[in-house]
Amino acid sequence: MADRQHALDLDATDPLAGVRARFRIPDGLIYLDGNSLGALPVGVPAAVGRTVEQEWGTDLIGSWNANGWWDAPRRVGDRVGALVGAAPGQVVVCDSTTVNLYKLLVAARRLRPERPAVLIDADDFPTDRYIVESVAGASVARSLGPEVGVVVRSHVNYQSGRLHDLAGLTAAAHDAGVLVLWDLSHSVGVVPVDLDGAGADFAVSCTYKYLNGGPGAPAFAYVAHRHQEALRQPLAGWLGHAQPFAMAPGYEPAAGIGRVLAGTPPIVSLAALEAALDAYDGVSLADVRAKSVALTSLFIELVADRFGDAFSLASPAAALDRGAHVCLSHPDAYPIVQALIARGVVGDFRQPDLLRFGFAPLYSRYVDVWDTVDRLAAVMASGEWDTAAYRRRAAVT
Repeated sequence: MADRQHALDLDATDPLAGVRARFRIPDGLIYLDGNSLGALPVGVPAAVGRTVEQEWGTDLIGSWNANGWWDAPRRVGDRVGALVGAAPGQVVVCDSTTVNLYKLLVAARRLRPERPAVLIDADDFPTDRYIVESVAGASVARSLGPEVGVVVRSHVNYQSGRLHDLAGLTAAAHDAGVLVLWDLSHSVGVVPVDLDGAGADFAVSCTYKYLNGGPGAPAFAYVAHRHQEALRQPLAGWLGHAQPFAMAPGYEPAAGIGRVLAGTPPIVSLAALEAALDAYDGVSLADVRAKSVALTSLFIELVADRFGDAFSLASPAAALDRGAHVCLSHPDAYPIVQALIARGVVGDFRQPDLLRFGFAPLYSRYVDVWDTVDRLAAVMASGEWDTAAYRRRAAVT
């Protein structure tokens, strides 16, 4: 790319350019951390206000039926399902990614009692590994063998951004008689996902990253129709009961995806997520994917041109092997990220030496990529990152 004007020209012809107006982005800020917390969609404050002021404040308990609170986990689940290739009745929004992973992992192992081992990569997201170790104990496997009944895999690795072949790995696992539980947290909303087309078994994901559901937004769980009748998840809560208001002494699971539910849904957070999903109305996920590939490719190209080998690429070089974030390696990654933030570019740091930049195609621009690399060059040239304040390590998300 010759100059900044070229980036502006790309923005001018971008089919997703108008979607940025659906978000509240602070003036002068380049926000490249949507892979940790998505930007605020403009319709969310009004939706949350209506839920609090009218539905809770005035309609009170009548809102469970009159305002659709009761159906919200399934209704919003079907909207999320449309983004991951899931036909209605297979996705429900509830709990957190961690809790849903636990529920579905236990349920999946119960479907394969003769094969108790669970396979997970050593570099997968820590929560996923913790849950697998908690559930499987000594039966955690590092390679596929006859004792393995379930594989847990992130579609996009949280650090490197490596994109795994969901359809191919699912097919290979099924050929070996193994079920797969996918974590879509770094792919939903930026990478086309076809769970039904891939013959997927189970999936979980958060909704506060590229789906922009807000801090603490409820997660979602996918269970293919063919597994639902036999599914027995471990958290037998009242909301997942076939007759939740019967207050029966024994537990009978609800039909279909409803049996994944456990406790009372977080209605205010669900309202925020439901409004946030409006940002995807009329948006082609093919366009989203094409833009994410273009943005990350441009970033890698510009970094290589400006810095040579001063930064090492810690993400796949091949565009189609990446999700929507890119990691660079540098021994002073933490203070460099802090100096960039001070210059109005919000990325993040990951242990031990990674600068991570997430490019959310709905609101990230080509000129943001150019300006980020330009400001990074200024940080490095000035040496402003090399201060005691920036070097001080603190808790980072």
